[in-house]
Amino acid sequence: MNRKIQFLLIAVVLLSLLVAVKAIGQQKVTLSGYVRDQASGEDLIGATVQVVGTGTGTITNVYGFYSLTLPSGNYTLQISFVGYDSYTIEKNIAGNETLNVELAGSVEQLDEVVVTGEAENANIVNNEMSVVRLEPKTIKEVPAVLGEADVIRSIQLLPGITSVADGASGFNVRGGAADQNLILLDEGIIYNSAHLLGLYSVVNPDAVRDIKIYKGGIPARYGGRLSSVLDVRQREGNSRQFNGEAGVGLISARALVEGPLIKDKSSYMIAGRRSYGDAFLQLTGNDNVAYFYDLNVKTNYTLNDRNRLFLSGYFGRDKFELGSIFSNNWGNATGTLRWNHLFSKKLFANFSAIYSNYDYSIDQLTSGAEFNRKSNIITYNLKGDFSFFIDNNNLMEFGADNKWYEFRPGEITPIEGSNVLSSSLDEKFGQELGIYASYERKLGNLTLTGGLRFSGFLRQGRQEIPVYLNDQPVVYNEDLGRYEDGEIISTISYGSGETISDFYNFEPRFSATYVLNDRSSVKASYNRLYQYLHLISNTNSPTPLDVWAPSGPFIEPQKVDQLAVGYFRNFAENMYEASIEGYYKEMDNLVDYVDGADLLTTNTLETEILSGSGRSYGLELYVKKNRGRLTGWVSYTLSKSERKVTGIGADDPGINNGRYYAANYDKRNDLSVTAVYKLNDRWSLSGNFIYATGVPTTYPVGRYEFAGLIIPQFEDRNQQRLPDYHRLDISAILKGKKQRWKRGGHEWIFGFYNLYNRANATSIYFVESEDNKGVSEAWKSYLFGITPSITYNFKF
Repeated sequence: MNRKIQFLLIAVVLLSLLVAVKAIGQQKVTLSGYVRDQASGEDLIGATVQVVGTGTGTITNVYGFYSLTLPSGNYTLQISFVGYDSYTIEKNIAGNETLNVELAGSVEQLDEVVVTGEAENANIVNNEMSVVRLEPKTIKEVPAVLGEADVIRSIQLLPGITSVADGASGFNVRGGAADQNLILLDEGIIYNSAHLLGLYSVVNPDAVRDIKIYKGGIPARYGGRLSSVLDVRQREGNSRQFNGEAGVGLISARALVEGPLIKDKSSYMIAGRRSYGDAFLQLTGNDNVAYFYDLNVKTNYTLNDRNRLFLSGYFGRDKFELGSIFSNNWGNATGTLRWNHLFSKKLFANFSAIYSNYDYSIDQLTSGAEFNRKSNIITYNLKGDFSFFIDNNNLMEFGADNKWYEFRPGEITPIEGSNVLSSSLDEKFGQELGIYASYERKLGNLTLTGGLRFSGFLRQGRQEIPVYLNDQPVVYNEDLGRYEDGEIISTISYGSGETISDFYNFEPRFSATYVLNDRSSVKASYNRLYQYLHLISNTNSPTPLDVWAPSGPFIEPQKVDQLAVGYFRNFAENMYEASIEGYYKEMDNLVDYVDGADLLTTNTLETEILSGSGRSYGLELYVKKNRGRLTGWVSYTLSKSERKVTGIGADDPGINNGRYYAANYDKRNDLSVTAVYKLNDRWSLSGNFIYATGVPTTYPVGRYEFAGLIIPQFEDRNQQRLPDYHRLDISAILKGKKQRWKRGGHEWIFGFYNLYNRANATSIYFVESEDNKGVSEAWKSYLFGITPSITYNFKF
């Protein structure tokens, strides 16, 4: 199989060389360079470089680089980025040339307020669909719980993106599970995106400069997850002057500083955030603890016109203690070293070395049974990405990456004086390979992109692998009507680095855009993806204690095929943009748990899970207003997400007797309305209204008594739903007088989350009535009633 990898890599290289020879023979010249912010020197992602009077143009990549190929001659060039003054230059281009441009931020007028950072009709002409870019500025204007601006909650206001409940960790995209989202922070993988068990996300908006989420049409350079890619890029730091900003809210405080290390050559950014709920608890004499913190750092150094280095990191942690009963902490850490290299005016490359670690620790402090349990997953990643700007109508991207995984599912250590014995679950190791190539071709009004990713996964030792009777880790006991562990008849021992299982797959990607006119277009996309990592959980949303497991001899890689089509239309000179998209997804080898599964302490996960399939389909509507005093958007999704687990044989029922059942996060209707209204130069108002169908749940159909205990009896899974969810949030921003601060202004943010105090259920449970013995009563738990907030932000 290694020969296949080598053959594919050789084919990609040869194809690139052939295209390069053809491009050289065209006797054209290339204008290339970077587009940056004039004030800070930071790269501008998605800026437009246009040849005035022609249809020729391009946009900058994620590092602000562009390349434009033209016949030699005189041209008028216009470089633009929404929120900045356009720059126009007359230029005689006789040979290959470099043109670096710096754009100045435009003075914001009341009637020119914008909520996007791309070209005004980028949604029409770009060969992208099911993709949304959010600006940090927009996120900070959206009302948030307790006034804490949040990236993950903000993207849930977009079509096709939901969560199961208030306070739920993660998010769900187009009927996919939360573990099917690839969350990247400067290319580092974030395995748990939540703080405080789901109240907030780990992404600090102050430290972010670009947020882009792919729900479909996922480019070939991404792999490893089925449903979406959330690509977050941190700020690079101001290379011109020192700046800072800070904020204080009801539950946390944050600060950011940035500035040049060497002016116009090297800069840094450091951002920190910490909650202080534990301080309030201590003041009231409460010995419980609950807090989180984040630290974002980044620096860069320009070696010369062709080489630039970036070093960035993220470190975050949560800690929760319940008196002398137990203590729990968890956190993510990432580190990324990147090297940008310009081989030529046409060939741009980025090489990255990336480290990610997610870990959690629990201290059980009950007398006589004190112990500590630790678990973590570590990822090392080496990758190279190349962009070959053949000419204005042809773009080739190709690259490769290699990830190494270490899975440490659990190590139990007794605390001094405890009766608990030391133990540990088997460590697991894996290696994921990826090679890709994609080619974009513009043919007049039609743009086509075809891509292919070749992925492989090696499950590796050292480990003892059990051999089960009849190769069945799970068997069905017809007499008891339940699933049980299969019989282990022997084991196979694998040494360190020895391959236990291997998987190799091709992942085709395709997208097309046909521009009807400068106001409308139709688009289509298809992608196949494989996922080799699985989050083993029996809860509706991820928890810090859930176990990540690799594919292997008993767990097949997950697979998805997704097809999407859409119509895009702008109105009133791009003031309004609208889209309608339909999608259909089929998923295979999805992991679900058997009833009564033990997922945390078992060393043989394969005895607790079943494999099934899934499907989801839906319609997404999106209308957005980009300019004026009133800006915002309306999104609506009509969708259905189902799972099917038929079991292991003809005589066992699987789940719900092998019939399709609603996924835990299925929401038939999901509506979000977000609006921002600027009253004047100092006051602005914003609001959200959200309505969604209640998520599926399982209620008991009866009960029985055993050993003096009342035991609920359940039948089919997810046949009922929680009550529908809806709420209204509002906030007001008051900007202070800028002259009070040397280099920036200050502002107050006042807000109410869940203004009309709707008690949205996170669960419904049943208990025996105290007044009427033998009668069960339903109780509803919910997280937030009406919640006021106040935040003070300032820059210096």
